[in-house]
Amino acid sequence: MATDYTVVLVTASSRLEAEKIAQVLVAEKLAACVNLMPIHSIYTWKSELCREDEWQLMIKTDLRQFEHLETRIKQLHSYEVPEIIALPILKGSANYLNWISEQIQKD
Repeated sequence: MATDYTVVLVTASSRLEAEKIAQVLVAEKLAACVNLMPIHSIYTWKSELCREDEWQLMIKTDLRQFEHLETRIKQLHSYEVPEIIALPILKGSANYLNWISEQIQKD
């Protein structure tokens, strides 16, 4: 099975929202693992400078899952335009990458 491993970054407004999104993605085998970290973001939204405490989701998956993952995140997310950015994993431990593949395979 050819795999394009990726990390998808998503920010959420609260830990509760981040945990909900993470749990659904893992349960539905769209992600092998999701790490959650508190962050502080500064950005412009609708011509306003914003400063917000948010939660960063670091989602490990296969890039071929991206469209399904993106759709599901948008269904669960409270933001009008959520951050959903895929970054390639260029190298990694073979055992860990195999584990990712095993977790996202559909039964």
